[in-house]
Amino acid sequence: MNVVEYRRENENKTQWFTIGAMIVYHILAVAALFTFSWQNFAVAALLWWLTGSLGIGLGFHRLLTHKGFKVPKWLEYTLTLLGMLSLQSGAIAWVTSHRMHHLFTDADGDPHSPREKGFLWSHIVWLFKGSAQENDEATCRKYAPDLMKDKAHVFLNKYFMVPTAILGLILLAVGGFPMVFWGIFLRTVWGWHCTFLVNSATHLWGTRRFETGEDSRNNGLVALLTFGEGWHNNHHANPVSARHGLTWYEIDINWITLKLLEAMGLVTQMKEHNIEKTRVKTLRKTAEAK
Repeated sequence: MNVVEYRRENENKTQWFTIGAMIVYHILAVAALFTFSWQNFAVAALLWWLTGSLGIGLGFHRLLTHKGFKVPKWLEYTLTLLGMLSLQSGAIAWVTSHRMHHLFTDADGDPHSPREKGFLWSHIVWLFKGSAQENDEATCRKYAPDLMKDKAHVFLNKYFMVPTAILGLILLAVGGFPMVFWGIFLRTVWGWHCTFLVNSATHLWGTRRFETGEDSRNNGLVALLTFGEGWHNNHHANPVSARHGLTWYEIDINWITLKLLEAMGLVTQMKEHNIEKTRVKTLRKTAEAK
């Protein structure tokens, strides 16, 4: 069974656990606003950067999904753990879904295209219906065979919720329930919606430097909220590039972080856009598709 058939077979399934968990998290995120302190705000902001930038942007996305650079294994697993704290599923599930998105962008098989079902579907509803990120083992082996061969990644993917539980206990001991509300619930919900905007907004609104044959766009606001992931048309034009912001005004915090890590000797073999070569390549692919 191919991925399109699998998703069609499961399209009427409702992800009740995901729905319930998100309702609870959103309620407690609102509750956090009534327990404001600068200490809690600082903890939430720091954790947002660690999980959203280092975890999702660098770890799950640019490293594990697209292999845009190399790091030592200990750092790869550390970035993976930070990504797990975002509660966007485990790395294998996340990578599988994102590689499917690139293969079937805005077409049948794309898990979250807004082209036919609109903004809300691509932003969040796709997680509630059908197979969502619950792909079977065969699908994971097809789209994330590299991670499926790594026993550590398989283990981390299975227990991706455990680090959040441990972090919650630490925050409870340090700052009580208000710090848990800010460091877990509000921070997680905010991080969700920032990441979700890459799936939704950057396929609806923004500018296009490259003709990529689908609807990806560069959106500065989303880039600001995701540390550089919103330069989405640039990314779709050359997915393996570790650099998404290609000009001085396309601020890409994740790329700056990578350059710092490279200077420290922790990042090697970074792949980067050549704008003109990429433009010629995308134009050629579009012409061939027609």
